Amino acid sequence: MPRRNDLESILIIGSGPIIIGQACEFDYSGTQAIKALKEEGYRILLINSNPASIMTDPELADRTFIVSSQKRAWLVIETRVEHI
Repeated sequence: MPRRNDLESILIIGSGPIIIGQACEFDYSGTQAIKALKEEGYRILLINSNPASIMTDPELADRTFIVSSQKRAWLVIETRVEHI
């Protein structure tokens, strides 16, 4: 997919808590998405309620918010990103 020059920042919403026995493919795919989008030069914001996920590594996203599911909608409005 070609890079969209009309977008500067992208918000990725993480899967939240992963319980024992549950697959963690979403965390892996989200991490790969962050890496690919950063390589394209986008500013990445991440919202996740699970601080133990790989996705919340401070080196990945430009800005990481670890908040409960209830506060996610507020952050979507406050961050003013162009794409989710």
